Amino acid sequence: MATHDRYINKICIWALMGFMPFFFGFDKKDPYRIIKQECLNPGERIEYRVHYGFINAGEAVLKIDENIHKVNKRPCYKIDVFGRTTGFFDMITTVRDNWGTYLDTAAFVPQMFYMTQKEGKYLKKEAIEFDQIRHVALVNRINKKDSTLIKKDSFDTPPNIQDIVSGYYYMRTFDYDTMKTDQIFTVNGFFDDTTYFVNVKFLGRENLKTKVGEFKTFLISPIMPKNSFFRGSDPIKAWISDDKRRIPLKVKAELLIGSLEIDIRSYDE
Repeated sequence: MATHDRYINKICIWALMGFMPFFFGFDKKDPYRIIKQECLNPGERIEYRVHYGFINAGEAVLKIDENIHKVNKRPCYKIDVFGRTTGFFDMITTVRDNWGTYLDTAAFVPQMFYMTQKEGKYLKKEAIEFDQIRHVALVNRINKKDSTLIKKDSFDTPPNIQDIVSGYYYMRTFDYDTMKTDQIFTVNGFFDDTTYFVNVKFLGRENLKTKVGEFKTFLISPIMPKNSFFRGSDPIKAWISDDKRRIPLKVKAELLIGSLEIDIRSYDE
């Protein structure tokens, strides 16, 4: 059950990442690209309800620290994602996860990623240092008991690689107005010692009612390989607000039996 929960966790977060743009400007004197955006502000907090039909399954909180932090001599947003099971699901397997990133405020690439996964009896701690100039990810294996470093592994990565949290925020910088229905993009990210290349389809636009209001939205869907977890065409869909904030509002995954949904519950900036 815990393994299945971790798989669904990863899929849903990747779905929320949406699609990332490849059309950006570069400063010839600076090896880092520059992404212009108005969507992120220090202090932003978003809360989500995770539910399986009418049954509450969990909750997630996404926070941008009020202060700007320096990592690798670069100014960064410190962003944390907290996820936990609730109610009936908490009795089956207790999940208390924290995923975090230091996201470069100008280039929108991660300088460092960290996570603590506590899911039932499973516990994992890890930190990843990104060298975005040399295109290397240094994965720090951390002892789950005393938080000491066990070993450090090095992996080559593509340019401007994202982690599982930074990509979620980076996708908000894209101008979805330029996309055409059924247009497909590819995004790369690094997680679990592996570089992923995910194809995502832009499905169009929809109006969506939420706990925080009614929005015009952009609708996207990652293209999933054949598997026994999901059903139907475009089984995972994500809705993003059609405004300057580009707020991820909802994710819905059509499972073999029933649907798992992540719905926004509150938004503060």
